[in-house]
Amino acid sequence: MPVLRSSAGGRAKRVLPGFNLTLGYALFYLCLIVLIPLSALVFKTFTLSWDQFWTAVASPRVLASYRLTFGASLIAAIVNLFGGLLVAWVLVRYNFPGKRIVDALVDLPFALPTAVAGISLTALLAGNGWVGQFLEPHGIKVAFTPAGVVIALIFIGLPFVVRTVQPVLEDTEKELEEAATSLGATRWQTFRLVILPSITPALLTGFAMAFARAIGEYGSVIFIAGNMPMISEITPLIIISKLEQYDFAGATAVALVMLLISFVMLLVINALQGWQRKRSGASS
Repeated sequence: MPVLRSSAGGRAKRVLPGFNLTLGYALFYLCLIVLIPLSALVFKTFTLSWDQFWTAVASPRVLASYRLTFGASLIAAIVNLFGGLLVAWVLVRYNFPGKRIVDALVDLPFALPTAVAGISLTALLAGNGWVGQFLEPHGIKVAFTPAGVVIALIFIGLPFVVRTVQPVLEDTEKELEEAATSLGATRWQTFRLVILPSITPALLTGFAMAFARAIGEYGSVIFIAGNMPMISEITPLIIISKLEQYDFAGATAVALVMLLISFVMLLVINALQGWQRKRSGASS
């Protein structure tokens, strides 16, 4: 940490505040922004009896929304895991006309309002849309189906993987790849044994971020989903519907279940990240 020496050669003064002050501020900020709202969520749910809680979170309609929300989010995150790696690889390893434009377009889902993204995808993939009009005659219906939900979640989650993997790829040591090639390794062996282990933690981080964003996504999905109960209704819409019916305890109960499932899945992903880092450190 940077320090300043006093002119009298006495005790060093730190440029940044001390540990106690920064720790106290960090804990206060964490409690104010994260812990207090989550505590309110838990306490409001506790106003329900066990039967009321189970009815709110385990009705057939809510269970169907869980399957769609978490299933579509998982599929979208897996697609982005491979697609984001491919996009990051092209942006880092190749030079081509319009590269800066493509690089800027990756961030478009960050800047674009989610409702605009949902309307655009619906206009594109609906039965009378630019793409949908060619798909529906062949029996392929995308808009207002779970497939449309997956596409919307892929759209909003792609930048998380690309922007997480891209700097790691840029920092990979080219000398290791050249050494592997000189030893007779094929391109696939070089990628699998040299490059992939170094970028796996970043890939897992991007996957976790894309998955977490997809679970709570509402604006870009609500227009293309169709919102048909038991078919294409996402869990955030269930929560909104309960709030509109002034069922605040039921809404917080469903939200609490989503929070717990998301926390467990992110905990598993973080454990995999730690295991991968330890494995990479032991093998290096």
